[in-house]
Amino acid sequence: MSNDPLLQPYKLKHLALRNRIMITSHEPAYAVDGMPKELYRAYHVERARAGVALTMTAGSAVVSKDSVPGFNNIHVYKDEVVRWSRDLTDAIHEHGAAVMIQITHLGRRTRWDAEHWLPIVSPSHEQEPAHRAFPKKIEDWDIERIISDYADAAERMQAGGMDGIEVQASGHLLDQFWSPLTNELDSPYGGCLENRLRFTFDVLKAIRRRVGTEFIVGIRYTGDERLPGGLDKNEGIAISHRLKDSGLIDFLNVVRGHIDTDAGLTDLIPIQGMANSPHLDFAGEIRAATNFPTFHAAKIPDVATARFAIASGKVDMVGMTRAHIADPHIVRKIVEKREDDIRPCVGANYCLDRIYQGGAAYCIHNPATGRETSQPHTIERAATRKKVVIVGAGPGGLEAARVCAERGHHVVVFEAANQPGGQLRLTAQSPRRQEMISIIDWRMSQCEKLGVVFHFNNWAEADVVLAEKPEVVIVATGGYPHTEVLSQGNDLVASSWDIISGDVKPGMNVLVFDDAGDHAGLQAAEILATAGARVEVMTPHRSFAPEVMSMNLVPYMRSMQKLNVAFTVTYRLSKVERDGNQLVASVGSDYGDVQQTRIVDQVVINHGTRPLDDLYFELKPSSSNHGENSHDALIDGRPQSIVRNPEGAFQLFRIGDAVAARNTHAAIYDGLRLAKAI
Repeated sequence: MSNDPLLQPYKLKHLALRNRIMITSHEPAYAVDGMPKELYRAYHVERARAGVALTMTAGSAVVSKDSVPGFNNIHVYKDEVVRWSRDLTDAIHEHGAAVMIQITHLGRRTRWDAEHWLPIVSPSHEQEPAHRAFPKKIEDWDIERIISDYADAAERMQAGGMDGIEVQASGHLLDQFWSPLTNELDSPYGGCLENRLRFTFDVLKAIRRRVGTEFIVGIRYTGDERLPGGLDKNEGIAISHRLKDSGLIDFLNVVRGHIDTDAGLTDLIPIQGMANSPHLDFAGEIRAATNFPTFHAAKIPDVATARFAIASGKVDMVGMTRAHIADPHIVRKIVEKREDDIRPCVGANYCLDRIYQGGAAYCIHNPATGRETSQPHTIERAATRKKVVIVGAGPGGLEAARVCAERGHHVVVFEAANQPGGQLRLTAQSPRRQEMISIIDWRMSQCEKLGVVFHFNNWAEADVVLAEKPEVVIVATGGYPHTEVLSQGNDLVASSWDIISGDVKPGMNVLVFDDAGDHAGLQAAEILATAGARVEVMTPHRSFAPEVMSMNLVPYMRSMQKLNVAFTVTYRLSKVERDGNQLVASVGSDYGDVQQTRIVDQVVINHGTRPLDDLYFELKPSSSNHGENSHDALIDGRPQSIVRNPEGAFQLFRIGDAVAARNTHAAIYDGLRLAKAI
């Protein structure tokens, strides 16, 4: 048996867990009609097959009709969920993993204008800023109904084959009773701490009456809200003792912080540029105080930190949830002593930000996650070895190279720069986003192990590519910043890339016009402001930086608010003219006849990219497919077989921003789904 702390078994009540690594409950939003159907099952089975000890499903499966499922949550208030849960649990158990589900009533942490359009409920009328909905103040009959709903849901999950349930308190209805900030009820459910906990213990008692004493029941909760007037650490420890001493639960899953605002959520679940495992010591204090099974997860992205968490006795089970979104095979690679092959979580938070914007969870650099029914995590060898030439060593080109090499092909990559990375090299120049370079470093490491040949400092012309006698050519040359959006003065502006790269020195009074709404605009603005410039960020849209999304926006705002950056929405830059050593920026609006001016010394434009596609069009006439790809074949995962030119000796494709400005995930997804069928 291994002496690795992470690989030691753990006994939770009667349940034998094969190691100390778990996936905590999270809602990837893969449900269909509120049910965990084929994709939901495939997602969790992939991780069970690879060796994780415990996978917790359904962050916030809703127990009541008035707990509106704002994140495509599973509906555990419906009887039909039992059938789908049984399919899921049977499939996970076949691979030796345990499986649980988190159940909840969201309380005010949702909206009323969806599903059944019922008023949301909470122990006060206080609005949750993140969802902006005002709740009804809960009544006695609501309390009775919801307690029964919890018991019904627990019974369904027991019937569905779950090894246990986790009751979610943190930020949800139970916690809204706990916190003095959100509980305005009178006795018996408001006032002193004992009264504020009464609803939780009524719920737990009802669950126990329904499922018995052997079924595992745990709770996820905050031990310190870190809010003035909220639950503090001392109350959190007192609550922890009461939960343990009640005899109603079997484990504590501890978090620290609050989730009612984007900023609070980001501190509780940190993203890139923020400290790893910031709440691990706090979880260790809870475990030491209670001597009770304690679980914890919050930005524990690497094996070394997870190993320390277990070896030091801070927790009994360590959650590596986003890490398993990036690489579902972490445990298998630990067992096989291949930790260097683990695809790193870079903390980009593309997964969670998409959920909170109403989408499904996708990893920024593992496009197979969330697509387990159509995209492979493990690449199969091709029947016939081919010569593949790839032009461009950005994220899309490197993914295509990696996958083609895994298929067994002979792969040659040309890159004009002296190192790989493309646009990600620019992104990673921000200290807060340095982790993004791991997307490139991991792929380079994999490609080197697989024998991919690289030619850097080589602007590959058509004759260079053709001299390789390729059977497949993939153009992944990316794009260049597009700034010619003005009626006058396009020659007077700089691009966001110019500022990020350092090619253009920051001015002192700068207008940043950002209608792409992505990271580059904010990154340039932050660099300018940090250099001492007075900065205004302007967008024609009704909100700024919509592509950055909520949790990623938080550190930008914390930085730029301190630097007094101004943000102006619904105004469009139309032209720029020189006036001595100043620039006159003319501003209008799509909403009406408005004319304004700004007097500045620098104008920076962030308007996305245009494809660097000269090589593609030069090669197109001599290719067998004239660059065409079948969308049906691409979607279905079949080889491309279009022939437009029978005399052509090679197939030609282009991917990523060489096609159109999109994002890192899109480029890597292009590389995977094209290359896996070559």
